[in-house]
Amino acid sequence: MSEPVGEIDLATSGAGAHDPDVDLTTLPSGLRVVSQRMDHAATVSLGIWIGAGSRDERQDEHGLAHLLEHMAFKGTARRSALQIAEEIESVGGDLNAATSVEYTCYTARVLGKDLGLAVDILADILTGPALTEEELAREKGVILQEIGAVADMPDDLVYDRFLEAAFPDQPLGRPILGTSKTVKGFTPAAIRAYLARNYHAGNMVLAASGAVDHAELVALAAEHLDRLPRGAGAQAERVAGAYRGGEARVRGDDEQVHLVLGFPGQGFANGAHYPLQIFSSVLGGGLSSRLFQEVREQRGLAYSIDAFHWPFSDCGVFGIGAGTAPEDVGELVEVALGCLRQAAEDVNAAEVHRARAQMKVGLLGSLESPGGKLEQMARQVLLFGRAIPREELTRRLEAVTLEDVRAAGRSLVGHQPTLAAVGPLKGLPKAAALRRLAGA
Repeated sequence: MSEPVGEIDLATSGAGAHDPDVDLTTLPSGLRVVSQRMDHAATVSLGIWIGAGSRDERQDEHGLAHLLEHMAFKGTARRSALQIAEEIESVGGDLNAATSVEYTCYTARVLGKDLGLAVDILADILTGPALTEEELAREKGVILQEIGAVADMPDDLVYDRFLEAAFPDQPLGRPILGTSKTVKGFTPAAIRAYLARNYHAGNMVLAASGAVDHAELVALAAEHLDRLPRGAGAQAERVAGAYRGGEARVRGDDEQVHLVLGFPGQGFANGAHYPLQIFSSVLGGGLSSRLFQEVREQRGLAYSIDAFHWPFSDCGVFGIGAGTAPEDVGELVEVALGCLRQAAEDVNAAEVHRARAQMKVGLLGSLESPGGKLEQMARQVLLFGRAIPREELTRRLEAVTLEDVRAAGRSLVGHQPTLAAVGPLKGLPKAAALRRLAGA
C-alpha cells in the first residue's frame, strides 16, 4: 500500500491565485478543508492528508509512517476492524491509505449522500486508533513479508537502493518500508509519540472532490475532527534533503541487470522543476523519446527504458531507469549517457512541444476525475497553502522556453552519476568510466 517515492506533480510556488473552482476553509484548529464540487458526479472521493511521511521519521522510527498506514483500519476506541470494514462496505464504499516520502493519506470513496459516514470513519481512525499489541504484532509480520517481497523484486529494490545512494545517511534516502530490525522494535508508545509530533491539525488537510457540498464538509470536519491536537504549520523538524550521490551495486544471479543512473534535480520551491520535467519527457518519457528510440528501437538493448524527475519540497533527483541483459549493460549505459549529453545540447522545439503536450494531457486528464483532483488539491494545499488553477499550471508549462530546457539538461552533465544496479554486474562500467561517459 505504500506509494512510489517520487510524486511527479506540476505545482508551483505559493504565490498566486487560489483556484476559483475550489473552496478552501481553515478551521480555528488550523485544519484546512478543501473541496471541489463536480455536478456530474454521483460519488465523492475524500481523504485526510498529513504533511509527514517517511522523511519525517527519526532514526529509530524508520518505517513507522508506513506501519501507521497498516494500523489505520485495525480498530479504534469505537469500532473494531470488522466494524470499520462492514460500515464502509454496507454503503458500497471503500477505504485506502498510502505512505509517501513527504505525506501520508487516508482516503475513502462513497456516494455523495454518505459523506458524513466516510468523514466519521476517517476521523475515528485518526483520533482514536486502538493500537493494540495483538494487532501490532500481526501487522509487523505482514510488513516483514512485504520487505522480503521487495528484496525478491530487483526492479523495485533498485529504486530503494538508488535513493539511498543519492541521499546517503538521510531520512530522504531511506526505504519507506523500513528494515526488519526497526519494524520489529516498534511499540504502541513509539507510534503514539510519532502521532503526537506529526498528526496535528495544522499539518493536515481534509479534501473532497465530486458530489460534495463544501459547507457540509466544513461542518462535518468541525464535528468529527475537533479532537485533533492544535498546531500551526507543517512539520518543523524535517531534515533538509541534500543530494550527494554515490553507488549501490547489489550482485545477484538474475537474468537481467536492473539499473538506475541519477543526477541532482530540483524541488518544488521555486518552480525550477518545470524545465527538468520537460527535459525528462524529451529524453525518456514516451515512444518518441530519444532513449526509447535509440536504446529500444534502434539497438534493442532494453525492453523498457525511461527518464524521470522526482521533485520533493526542497530538492529533487533526476534519473534514467532500465533493465537489460548482462552482456548489454555496458553498451546501454554508454548509449543512455550519450543520449543525455546530446539532448542537453540540441533538444529542439518540436521535441519540447511534444513533451509539453503530453504533460498537459496527463495533467488536465487527471483533473477530470474526482480522485485525481482530490490528490492534487490536497498536496497543493499542504505544500503551498492553496489549490492552483489549471490555467496557471498550463501557463507555467507554456512559459518554459527551449533554452530553459537545454539549460536544465546541461545542469545534469558534468556530475558523477549516482548508480544503483541489481543483478549480474560484471559488464557494468566502473565509477571512473561512468564519470567520463557523463562528461564529468
